Amino acid sequence: MSIEIPEGLTELLQSFTVEVLRKQPQDLLGFALQYFTQLKEAQIQGAPLSHGMESSFRINKEVNFIEEPMQTDSEDEDEEEFVAPVVNRFSRRASVCAEAYNPDEEEDEAETRVIHPKTDDQRNRLQEACKDILLFKSLDEEQMSQVLDAMFEKLVKCGEHVIDQGDDGDNFYVIDRGTYDIFVKLDGVGKCVGAYDNRGSFGELALIATFRRIIVKNNAKKRRMYENFIESLPFLKSLEFSERQKVVDVIGTKTYYDEEQIIAQGDGADSFFIVESGEVRITMKSKSKQDTEANEAVEIARCSRGQYFGELALVTNKPRAASAYAVGNVKCLVMDVQAFERLLGPCMEIMKRNIANYEEQLVALFGTNIDITDPST
Repeated sequence: MSIEIPEGLTELLQSFTVEVLRKQPQDLLGFALQYFTQLKEAQIQGAPLSHGMESSFRINKEVNFIEEPMQTDSEDEDEEEFVAPVVNRFSRRASVCAEAYNPDEEEDEAETRVIHPKTDDQRNRLQEACKDILLFKSLDEEQMSQVLDAMFEKLVKCGEHVIDQGDDGDNFYVIDRGTYDIFVKLDGVGKCVGAYDNRGSFGELALIATFRRIIVKNNAKKRRMYENFIESLPFLKSLEFSERQKVVDVIGTKTYYDEEQIIAQGDGADSFFIVESGEVRITMKSKSKQDTEANEAVEIARCSRGQYFGELALVTNKPRAASAYAVGNVKCLVMDVQAFERLLGPCMEIMKRNIANYEEQLVALFGTNIDITDPST
């Protein structure tokens, strides 16, 4: 039998695929739910749409969002036809195509870092303006800092066109201050379809090809770095190569600052930590006094690059036996309990053997190992 593809399905899936490639969401289902929910809301509200068009922007002293739907040739079509996604309340292309890019085929050349000087006030304002931009959501702290360094200030006058529909994209713009009218040409006539009021961003289509290449290259470089790092850890030597690859796939990173608490004694265990950089201080409160809070925390160990902590509670299925604090800035690789149990089974015996070492340390410090066997009492 013949199966007819619903009209608009191809464009819809292409647009969604582009957004996924741009933003690299960790929770794909959650991202899809948010994406299609916003898309449906835009359709219900009658947001203006126009395939293959980019908007024009110019500054205006008045801010007025036009709620009247744009007149397009598609009005005569079925009202139930699914429309292309809308971002920032103005029209965008239904799909964007680019050549396949394999970062492993490109030589790893040192790239010159672009830095435009900024005052602390400018940088703080720029950071605040960029924090909610989806284009930057997948960047880590260091990558975001490089983005802020590369941005430069552009002053525009009232009535000046910032970008024009149909022109080649040159830059991505983040609004610091001012109001901007959004114009779309229909039958050669520009029509105001919305406005920005002292916040927002536009021109992201100019970055899609280069931004995707940069992100893919950086992710590939980061993956190779983590592969080498994981391979160098003695306690993971018992894992097969394919198993270490799976560890790299599921592991995340988190940065902690000086004296920030990473885990707390007595809390439930949900993660396992490997120190990538910096130093972590492990402390424990003894049970020498009836009131646990009255006992002083004693430093029992320090973990540096390549060492791990937080595994004890996962191995024993009991609350955290100790607390951990960052000494200076610390970056850790983090694995949740489900991935820990699924992937690190071959390493479990090594970790269990370490419990004996912990107990010897506790006997030397407190005269008992009760904190290990039952930290909650």
